[in-house]
Amino acid sequence: MTKSGNLKNKRILITAGPTWVAIDSVRVISNTATGETGILLAEEFSRLGAKVTLVLGPIGRICLSKNIRLINFRFFDELKDIIVKELRSHRYDAMIHSAAVSDYAPQKLYRTKIGSGLKKLALSLKSTPKIIDLIKQIRPDIFLVGFKFEPQSGKQRLIKEAKDLILSSGADLVVANTLQRNKYKSFISDGVRVYIEAENKRVLVAKLSGLVKEKLLWN
Repeated sequence: MTKSGNLKNKRILITAGPTWVAIDSVRVISNTATGETGILLAEEFSRLGAKVTLVLGPIGRICLSKNIRLINFRFFDELKDIIVKELRSHRYDAMIHSAAVSDYAPQKLYRTKIGSGLKKLALSLKSTPKIIDLIKQIRPDIFLVGFKFEPQSGKQRLIKEAKDLILSSGADLVVANTLQRNKYKSFISDGVRVYIEAENKRVLVAKLSGLVKEKLLWN
């Protein structure tokens, strides 16, 4: 157990933001993730004294604490390669995987720009590997927090999704979140019980950082 009340000498890896997959040389499939939760978590863990690395998708310029190490990515394969490299080359105590990872990618990548004169274009998609499933395979002892977003879902559906993700990935905690009538709601679960229900992202960040801090200091 660490006796101090902060997270000095603890290393935390956080992913955040959207993930691209290419259609052709200029077009991509993406999602609407903003990276806000991951950025807030990075700032909070840095404030608590942890050494934070933030792996951030394409959201534009941001202002971060100078103590946060920032790694930018755009595409799915970049994110996967960065995570594998970081986990193999550094000793992280915890990882919070909040990035909105692409679930699908085109079967065929067009190496040049598809002409704009087509009246119809069909894309065949294939599923992408689950990056979260790799994390415990590389670092079995890391404290892993996963995220599951299910829009318009109720509490019971969210808790089931959290449990399923824990079983498949080995995550220690999962944040299951939703938007209902444009209102944010999230639950933090370990697969057996629900620790926290949060009505906005700042409350979630405060509660989640407190839980992770408690686990890291007492384990």
